[in-house]
Amino acid sequence: MVLLRFAPSPTGPLHLGGLRMALYNHLFAKKHGGKWILRIEDTDATRYVPGSVEGIRKALDWAGLEYDFGPGKNGPHAPYYQSERLDLYKEYSKKLLETGHAYRCFCSMDRLADVREKLARTGSNATYDRECLHLTEEEVARRVKAGEKSIVRLNGTQLPARPTGVDLIFGQLKDAHASLATDPILLKSDLFPTYHLASVVDDHEMGITHVLRGEEWLPSLPLHLDLYAALKLAPPQFAHLPILLNADGSKMSKRNGDVQVEDYIRRGWEPVSVLNWLALAGWGAKHNPNDHPHPEGTPCTHTHTDAPDSTAVYTLPELITEFDLSAVTHRNSSLDPMKLEYLNKQHLLRERGTPEGLRGVAERVHGYVKESFPESPYTSTGMIEKAIELLEGRLTNLKELPIHAYYLFEEPDLGSEEAREMRGMFDPVDREKVLSAVHAKLAALPTPWTPETEGELQKILHGVRKEIKVPTKVFMKTLRHALTGFKDGPSIPDIVRVLGPERTLGRLKRQLEGESEV
Repeated sequence: MVLLRFAPSPTGPLHLGGLRMALYNHLFAKKHGGKWILRIEDTDATRYVPGSVEGIRKALDWAGLEYDFGPGKNGPHAPYYQSERLDLYKEYSKKLLETGHAYRCFCSMDRLADVREKLARTGSNATYDRECLHLTEEEVARRVKAGEKSIVRLNGTQLPARPTGVDLIFGQLKDAHASLATDPILLKSDLFPTYHLASVVDDHEMGITHVLRGEEWLPSLPLHLDLYAALKLAPPQFAHLPILLNADGSKMSKRNGDVQVEDYIRRGWEPVSVLNWLALAGWGAKHNPNDHPHPEGTPCTHTHTDAPDSTAVYTLPELITEFDLSAVTHRNSSLDPMKLEYLNKQHLLRERGTPEGLRGVAERVHGYVKESFPESPYTSTGMIEKAIELLEGRLTNLKELPIHAYYLFEEPDLGSEEAREMRGMFDPVDREKVLSAVHAKLAALPTPWTPETEGELQKILHGVRKEIKVPTKVFMKTLRHALTGFKDGPSIPDIVRVLGPERTLGRLKRQLEGESEV
């Protein structure tokens, strides 16, 4: 069975790059009928941030990315925190020591720093002089017994034939062993493993078949393949995803803001829109199948279909159906905020296309509307549904609802700069004529208004305008000012329909009497 893992470090809130990585693992696993694990790589205690794991789980839950095994979901691969698997790493490092593929290093931090500096001055690419490689077994045993601290290094002089990597995105890779550190550290003096040993051990022990991770780990792939070879283990298939960039091409960073998933939750973006946005960032290349060789005996499962447009609208199930790892670009991809706005608007339009969907959207934003207008008696789910329909395709984000349609929930602010500017454009005679005529006509209609009456509002208002012989622009702007205080917005008949007779007539009357002037 296809089995993947998403393995974040608990160093703070989940960021967009991490969510995209979890998404791609989810898409690939579900596309191939497999499962995925949430594994917490917490072996670096100095970088641990309390509450991080809870934040990661909350973000995944918000996005609808349900992992199959991990914290809170016991399974055959537990434990899911690397800090609880230390005995396993010691066992594997012992195997490497016993076979000569690793050795103990007792050098102090000061000596290691001096050695690196000296080697660099000579122009050497080496990072360690292998001083401890030549210690006898007796000397090593004596120093360990004496309680001297040591680390475990990979023995780069005693490794099996060094394999070159094959990547599901980048294809056949060049031999990059020359860029590796000299005899990389596998187990630190505190008995905690480095990422290299821990990831290899855990991926094997958990039965991981495919590793999808960031491109920043591509230079480490030769080391990981060396470890698999030294331990006589079959490696999983690897796919390294190019990193995400800001719209201006700069690298996304936790320090620069706008990258944490919790920010997008707080701002009211739809989770399906964020996933859609992230999935299509870099999923748009068309490669030759020959660019993606596979290890001998492993069939190619790629369909090599045409890649989707970067603003194609997909739900999560649709993304799973369409996902093709071979269509992921080799280049770093930027996240365009304008595309998120477009996708969010399209998903909202799609969802509210049915009565059930519209009700769901209204219920989702109800709490925020109630919080925005705590004294308003007009914040029912039904009114919110009408507001969403009224704004049609104007809504980019549900949290814009109280901004664009606040006049549906409370009286318009006719003392605002925009409203005062509008008032100054009207001829007082025309203004009173419009307000008086419309008030009289609407007041004469039987109440409550029937659907037939509501459907005739445009015709009724058009008839009033013809009777009083006021230009259309003046007529509509006058009513828009009185009812909303905004220069622009939905059609006046639609606003009147949503406000209803009592509120519409009340606003017109107050304007006629000058009660709302500031």
